[in-house]
Amino acid sequence: MNLEEIKPDRTFDGGDLDCGSGLVLLLRQNMLEVPIDGILEMRSREPTVADDLPPWCRMTGHEFLGALSGERYVRYFLRRVRAVEDEVDRLDEDKQKAKAYEWRVRARSTGGMKSTVYFRNFSFDVGQPASFEEKDRHPSAVEYLLGALGGALTAGFATECAKEGLEIDDIEISIKGKLDNVLAHLGIEDGDPSFKSIELKCFASTKDDRDKVRAAWKRTYDNSPLAQTLKKAVKLEARLAIV
Repeated sequence: MNLEEIKPDRTFDGGDLDCGSGLVLLLRQNMLEVPIDGILEMRSREPTVADDLPPWCRMTGHEFLGALSGERYVRYFLRRVRAVEDEVDRLDEDKQKAKAYEWRVRARSTGGMKSTVYFRNFSFDVGQPASFEEKDRHPSAVEYLLGALGGALTAGFATECAKEGLEIDDIEISIKGKLDNVLAHLGIEDGDPSFKSIELKCFASTKDDRDKVRAAWKRTYDNSPLAQTLKKAVKLEARLAIV
């Protein structure tokens, strides 16, 4: 079969997702929109998909037709084999598993105002909860929280823009966080040690459609687990600057 001549029944962009971070759910959902013996085209920028997609097709009963490499993404072609009832059941099952999933970490004190956090095949060191020092051996827990928020939004925004075919030259987020009363954390005063405010500004360098870029940023922010959790607990201000 000449892949160049294929006219897919449906096309969707998987962005930078891999099969372990939600791509399988999107594959099943989009496959439901394809008739039996129809062809689904999935576009991806994630290298591991090339190895993971053929065995996924074998396990689910669909036919992997091949791939075409492009300048910005790889085009994967799958022929639908299973009936609708099978796909609906499998998609519902995957959705329930995803909803019930628990992320787990464990932390252990390793001395010298330092703890080590372990999860999956990773580990990192955390310093004291908050620090005023110009330099430290390890980042503080407060900085890890703000850094996690920034990292989640930059990666999510880049993926969302890629899905829409938007050309983004650079994405950078600056974050400032202020505690209500850090002296309460230190036990010097009574008060509230929690975050008082978090200010976040995202800079996106692009010549592409600004309205589409703003819409992609809004979807990223609205769908971010960290942003939406923090928003419920603290004054979180997030702005986008297109340069």
